[in-house]
Amino acid sequence: MSRIPSLDRISTKQRRIADLARKMSGVALTSLSHHIDFAWLLEAYRRTRKDGAAGVDGQTAADYERDLERNLQRLLDRAKSGTYRAPPVRRTHIPKGTGGATRPIGIPTLEDKVLQRAVVMVLGEVYEQDFLDCSFGFRPGRSAHMALESFWKQAMPMGGGFVVEVDVKSFFDAIDHALLREILSQRVRDGVLLRLIGKWLKAGVMENGRVTHPDSGTPQGGVISPLLANVFLHEVLDTWFERDVRPRLLGRGFLVRYADDFVMCFEREIDANRVMEVIVKRFAKYGLTVHPDKTRQVSFRRPPKNGGGTGGGRATRPGTFDLLGFTHYWGRSRRGSWVIKKKTMSSRLSRALRGVWTWCKSHRHLPLAEQQQHLARKIRGHCAYYGLTGNGRALCAFRHWTYVIWRWWLNRRSRHTRGGLAGLDRKLARYPLPDAVVVHSVYRR
Repeated sequence: MSRIPSLDRISTKQRRIADLARKMSGVALTSLSHHIDFAWLLEAYRRTRKDGAAGVDGQTAADYERDLERNLQRLLDRAKSGTYRAPPVRRTHIPKGTGGATRPIGIPTLEDKVLQRAVVMVLGEVYEQDFLDCSFGFRPGRSAHMALESFWKQAMPMGGGFVVEVDVKSFFDAIDHALLREILSQRVRDGVLLRLIGKWLKAGVMENGRVTHPDSGTPQGGVISPLLANVFLHEVLDTWFERDVRPRLLGRGFLVRYADDFVMCFEREIDANRVMEVIVKRFAKYGLTVHPDKTRQVSFRRPPKNGGGTGGGRATRPGTFDLLGFTHYWGRSRRGSWVIKKKTMSSRLSRALRGVWTWCKSHRHLPLAEQQQHLARKIRGHCAYYGLTGNGRALCAFRHWTYVIWRWWLNRRSRHTRGGLAGLDRKLARYPLPDAVVVHSVYRR
């Protein structure tokens, strides 16, 4: 290929954008789209996942790469001239993991993914200078585990406190387009970029041959959706908490947010009560609805040294809450002191095991070696996320029940298993499943 971009050149341009945004903090930037040239678009293509399903045009990466340079140049010309037309997103449904329920996902076209990636590579550098430390979701160098660690590090010195859990109904589908454009224009006023975002917001969704155009929500399945959601919640929640809530607190308090999953923790109950009273109105101002049954306040104070759940009665026990797939609770450390611990949410563990059940049922006739390899990947993947210090019991439970389910379905594939279950156990001993291990250990730092 004659025009292969230099990665150093792309990263240098991104640093320049970041430096400009940092120096002009709070100022709307009007000239950003000129950074998107052919080399930038080619790098965006390189970063785009290419093994996903095709969009409404049916075009695959293999098709696109047959004339990649010309296709990208045409895409660039259309984007800069304003003639690019954002195609609708193809909607499909996948199992949700709870019975027969499904959830919709959007599949953009390959060109949409590439162009959105190119815009994200620009706007991400701008907004990374504005986003606050309380935000962790869909940001470079940040993860869910870092969000969990942030909560632990801030809550432990406070001795816990009063946790406010907030659940926003269908957040990604409820973002008001007009309000989102208004928030974007406070920091970015580049006509090319804003026009492209507007086209993606209005592109619509195709399902069963029909195209609908919702007046709210970020582009389904779009590469740009997480960034737009972060920009929206940065204004709705993060800056509001730092600017208006924190200065008025009588005690300490903090916010930890991963995308639309967040909690607030307060040292004083009166502060938690006041935030609970205003949070619904704050979100309603921006067209968002707080789920009344899933939004609650939890007393999460550290138990007394000689009490709190060790025989002192239920009234003395602190509550628990869920964040990012983990149930947080107070428990004893190895030295006997009270610490905040985390375990896999029971619903997440059940969902993971249902997935194992479904897979074993459908693939029980495969060779044992293939089944073992797949189940081993499931166990390692489960531990890669849930393998935190203190969560060993839940990890071992997942591994144990994976083996039980596998054994049960293997026994079902034949009416006459030689040697019975004992014979099956001897056979499976040649195909051992990996042990459940703590991947993210505090003792390895």
